[in-house]
Amino acid sequence: MDLFTHRARRDREGAPLADRMRPRTLDEVVGQRHLLGEGKLLSSVLAQGELPSLVLWGPPGSGKTTLGRLLAERARAHFASISAVLSGVVELRQQIAEAERRLGERGERTLLFIDEIHRWNKAQQDALLPHVEVGTVTLVGATTENPSFDVIAALLSRVRVLRLESLAPEDLRELVDRALADPERGLGRNPPEIAPEIRDLIARAADGDARRALGTLEVAAQMARVIDARVLGEAIGRRTLLYDQSGEEHHNVVSAYIKAMRGSDPDGAVYWLTRMLEAGEDPLFILRRLVIFASEDVGNADPRALQVATAALDAFRFVGLPEGTLAMTQATIYLAAAPKSNSALTTWAAARRAVLERGALPVPLRHRNAPTKLMKELGYGAGYRYPHDLAGEYAPEDHLPDALAGTMLYKPSDSGEERAISERLAEWRKRRR
Repeated sequence: MDLFTHRARRDREGAPLADRMRPRTLDEVVGQRHLLGEGKLLSSVLAQGELPSLVLWGPPGSGKTTLGRLLAERARAHFASISAVLSGVVELRQQIAEAERRLGERGERTLLFIDEIHRWNKAQQDALLPHVEVGTVTLVGATTENPSFDVIAALLSRVRVLRLESLAPEDLRELVDRALADPERGLGRNPPEIAPEIRDLIARAADGDARRALGTLEVAAQMARVIDARVLGEAIGRRTLLYDQSGEEHHNVVSAYIKAMRGSDPDGAVYWLTRMLEAGEDPLFILRRLVIFASEDVGNADPRALQVATAALDAFRFVGLPEGTLAMTQATIYLAAAPKSNSALTTWAAARRAVLERGALPVPLRHRNAPTKLMKELGYGAGYRYPHDLAGEYAPEDHLPDALAGTMLYKPSDSGEERAISERLAEWRKRRR
């Protein structure tokens, strides 16, 4: 062993367990069977000796960087890597120049791996585009964000987007077992004592993240020779939930919360509420969603819903955290269990459409204000009937502009208290006709 080999091995041994246990071949990769299984996309492409430009989209710890390295090795291409967080156009040009030199001198292709590619702005992505187009480099970009939002359309049209999934607990359990047994890269030379059920706990607690699973195992092994539930609990600490407040997962969880309430499922709604709160979401953001939901999705099917939502907002401002979560939970349960009607939304949309399409239609004379003698002489207010002077305190006349007379903008549902409103309006509209 020469000096450089010895130093490389020593540095490798000092690396985190998750880094040391990176798969060395595609056969060692766990999960992602929808891409790497027999007859699947990547397997078929690699079998033909080809590798198209790709964007690997998936959650942290799903193997994006590892897969990029292994694809370069299988395709017999030079692997070059830059981080979009730390690098810009200058570093990109350097990598492109080296790729052109390798291709011209040795005929060697370059796989350019760009981590967090969604962090690059349009100008930076535009600088990459021509080199991908002519094949100077094969691009493999990695992103945790939906590329349709953050990668320019011109670049997306020249790559294949592959969705990586979070690893299943059984996949993570396999990685944990592999690390405990491997004497060269893992803990196999002096493995801790750890029961099968504790290994299962590590796999479940990692939330699909291989790096987190192996990191937890490494910390626990450093804490004690016997890893039991107490040691594992301390090693795990407070779980950091996947929830980027500006990214896709944020919108996914909020969407699930709203749809659970709309679907009248209090259990699901409270689960997603708790997910948001435990991940650090701003409670006022959630409370605003509750107030909007009370009008948009419950409306007059239960007029108290808006009162409950605004009361929850006031209660939270009064007591704060953590007790304020009880008011939020109460309001979430109430709104989820309430009868539903979106007539406030549909009525507003219909009225807005009438205004935008027909313009500023004149107010009928009978409904105009007539504070002066001249206005009365011009017919302002003429023919108006005061409802409180009539039987049933109802004046059977149309209050829309004449050009829209007879139009039904509000179409109440048959849900909850809106059913009574529907019946009352039906009678009034009949009398008006």
